[in-house]
Amino acid sequence: MNERSKNVFTIRNFRLVFFGALVSELGAGLYSFAVSFYILEITGNNAFLQGLYLAVCGLMLLLMTPVGGVMGDRFNKAGIMFVCDYIKGALILAATLMMVLIPSSNAHLVILFFIGFVGNAVSGIFNPAAASLLPSIVSEDSLQQGNAYFSVKSSVLSIFGVILAGIMYSALPVTVLFVIVGVCFILSGVSEMFIRYDHVPSPEKMTVRLALSDMKEGLDYIKTQKAIMALMGAILFVNFFISPIGSNFLPYFIKTDVAGASSYLFDNMLTPELWTSVFSMLIGASSLAGSVILSAGKPKEKCGRSTAVKLCVLAASFIAMTLGYIVFVANGVSINAFLIMLSIGCLLMGFMLVGINIPISTVMMRVVDKDKLSKVSSILSVGSQGLVPIASVLAGIILQSLGSSFLLAACSLGFTVTALMMLFNRNVREI
Repeated sequence: MNERSKNVFTIRNFRLVFFGALVSELGAGLYSFAVSFYILEITGNNAFLQGLYLAVCGLMLLLMTPVGGVMGDRFNKAGIMFVCDYIKGALILAATLMMVLIPSSNAHLVILFFIGFVGNAVSGIFNPAAASLLPSIVSEDSLQQGNAYFSVKSSVLSIFGVILAGIMYSALPVTVLFVIVGVCFILSGVSEMFIRYDHVPSPEKMTVRLALSDMKEGLDYIKTQKAIMALMGAILFVNFFISPIGSNFLPYFIKTDVAGASSYLFDNMLTPELWTSVFSMLIGASSLAGSVILSAGKPKEKCGRSTAVKLCVLAASFIAMTLGYIVFVANGVSINAFLIMLSIGCLLMGFMLVGINIPISTVMMRVVDKDKLSKVSSILSVGSQGLVPIASVLAGIILQSLGSSFLLAACSLGFTVTALMMLFNRNVREI
């Protein structure tokens, strides 16, 4: 049963979901930070292997997300969430024990690939349930506030969590960091165990045929929503061009350009890895400001055109960043100038992304039938992330063979074309 309240934090279920998400997202952030740099460290800055790891993780997430969407509409969403978090916590703790027992770089690489493979399969089941739970525990007029608070949480973690990750990665053995991550997932599962809402169990026994039928039902539903289809197609290519910048380029830039520089901005205070924390902190600070503004604002009926405009602004900033890298870093003029430029870009990115994600999430939760929300959420996730594994591999190959300038130029150009096409798409304006 939905609960009505002036503030969603007065709702017990929301507090439990929020705390669980806070702890698990902290663990996921620590793990993601550590793995990105650890793979580069044990492979001698091999960008291809890092890209292959990201591709394996992304592919398993995509394959299992539709299954998670079917399960999320038929089983208790909170139950799915805490079981998945327990599995991920136990998996990471067991894998960490193996890394301690087998102190070999090659073995560690295999173990990390295994964790990525299995862990992202579990995440594929977890994510649709988590994404569709909010409308079951808060009223419709509180959805934007709830989404905004979740964004605030993510922003705060971007500010403090990644700083913590950078400090811990520099100060602790990676295995100790992984133990902390495993404990975070276990604690999240404990919180989610106590979530209660009016769930009506499905009278039908879950079978492969029934699962495929549910997936088809979700696809058929989305096909009738032309505006959603157009948005999904646009975001598919937006993610294809934008994801390599954060996942592939940034760790590679830190490990090669910053770490290899004779000096860099604040090198007496910050290790190269901590500059990643600075960028995340800046994104988090501006995201926090945007989330606070949206949490107090009235939801808009349509957000398609404003989303396209914001994406065009982001595209312009990526073009500027590409030119800055070529001028200041590739030509050896001043790495400090690019660090400053990238920092300003992160501030803009955080504010814009919140202004895009929260309204879109709120509109989707409002317009999609609740009994189809997990399936639709999973299909939208697959549809929007479908090319990311390919992007990760291609980005790794490009970095290894052609360098950062070429990767940034290709991503910026593709992102700009996609944003402009979205701006002039009639169906997108209907969202």
